[in-house]
Amino acid sequence: MLRWAGRGLVGAAAFFLLLVLVYTVLNPPMTAYMLAESVRYGGIKHDWVSLEEMSAEVPRAVVAAEDANFCLHWGFDMAAIREAIDQGGTRGASTLTQQTVKNVFLWHGRSWPRKALEALMTPVVELVWTKRRTLEIYLNVAEFGQGVFGIEAAAQHYFGIPARELSGARAALLAAALPDPKDRNPARPSGYLRKRARQIAEGADTIRADGRADCFQG
Repeated sequence: MLRWAGRGLVGAAAFFLLLVLVYTVLNPPMTAYMLAESVRYGGIKHDWVSLEEMSAEVPRAVVAAEDANFCLHWGFDMAAIREAIDQGGTRGASTLTQQTVKNVFLWHGRSWPRKALEALMTPVVELVWTKRRTLEIYLNVAEFGQGVFGIEAAAQHYFGIPARELSGARAALLAAALPDPKDRNPARPSGYLRKRARQIAEGADTIRADGRADCFQG
C-alpha cells in the first residue's frame, strides 16, 4: 500500500509539472471551480483574452488591489504574511501567484491540505511561468460575479464593453469586487465599493510610478 501510495504521489506531481509546462503556451480550458459553478448555474460566462487585449488599466488595478508587491516577490510576500500574523490572521496574505495556483490546480475553501499543496506548488509556478503569464492566467480565471469568470466576461457583464475599453475607474471597481465577487456589484457599487475603488486607482498610479508594474507592463 505504501508503494502504491508513493507511486500515486509521484504520478500526481509529474502530472502537475506537465500541466505547468503546457500552460506556459496553452490556456487552461476550464478550472475545477469553473466546472462546478457551470453545473450549479447551468453555464458560466467566460471568454479568454490575452494581456495585450486588455486595457493597461486592468492589470495595474488588480495588482494594486490584490498584491502590490507582485513584481518583487518569488511567490510569497513575507512582509504581508508577517503583517497578517501581527493582526491575528484577520487579513489575507495570499499573493496573486498563490491565488492563481489555487484557482487553476486546486479547490476553493479553507483547509490545511489545500494550503500545504498551494505552498508546494507556488514556487514551481514562479520558476516556470513569467510574471506576465501568471497575471494573464489569473485575470482569465478569477471569479468576478455569479457565473462570471475572467476580465472579458466581467467587462461585458457589468459594463457592456470589452476589456480593452475599460477605464481606470471601471477597472478599479472590478478589482474591488474580487474579494467577494458574489456580493459586490461593480455596476451598482455601494459607498464602500466606491471608496475601495478610489484607493485601488490611487494604488495603481503608485505602482506604475515606482516601478512595481514593470514586470508585466513595458
